[in-house]
Amino acid sequence: MQGTRARRRGRLGPAFRLAVFILKPFLTIFTRRDWVGTQHLSGDRGIVLATNHLSWFDPLIISHILWDNDRPPRFLAKDSLFTVPFVGWVLRDTGQIPVVRGTRDAALAVEAAVTAAQRGECVVVYPEGTITKDPDLWPGRAKNGAARIALTAGVPLVPMAHWGAQEVMGPYRKELRLLPTKLMRVAVGPPVDLDDLRDRELTAEVLAIASTRLMDAIQDLLRQVRPDADSETTKGAR
Repeated sequence: MQGTRARRRGRLGPAFRLAVFILKPFLTIFTRRDWVGTQHLSGDRGIVLATNHLSWFDPLIISHILWDNDRPPRFLAKDSLFTVPFVGWVLRDTGQIPVVRGTRDAALAVEAAVTAAQRGECVVVYPEGTITKDPDLWPGRAKNGAARIALTAGVPLVPMAHWGAQEVMGPYRKELRLLPTKLMRVAVGPPVDLDDLRDRELTAEVLAIASTRLMDAIQDLLRQVRPDADSETTKGAR
């Protein structure tokens, strides 16, 4: 494991290390953590990690748990972010993957993600493609990107669900409510069973089956970490 950790972190540029230097102490001070299932992040193989999206704050929470489990994240991120001063440099130097939505260049992002996963990286995908629009913050229907990358790369598709980021920064809101400190609940599940799909042509039907299984797994994990899950009606994924 130590050798794997050295190889993964040895490839990181100065921006990644700067981000960790600044953000890890910040998150350690201003958030509390309840993480379960982190054993599903271990191993030498690359993985595709798919999770729900609650706010602009949650990439920090996801990065925190991945870094602490020796899985430096490679996010698929909007291409417009790469043009923002300093932010763009950080994204490029940390190996994040730009996505140009609605163009042929979107396929290049999938190709880059497949290459990263096959190289042993942890590729992070928001299956919905955006922050949830559900008023109760349940995830909606998945696009097929996460399933396509995992099946093409031949790597595990690992589901994750988290809860608490929206208390620091609400969906689509530019705010930062750090105090009192908020509890970040995260549950990582075992890889989605895709064995029966891996030798099949990646048709729309196959990708839909894989994506449905993924969102079912994320929904189940989200029920585990949401304190109000018993009183809420699960929506969206089905």
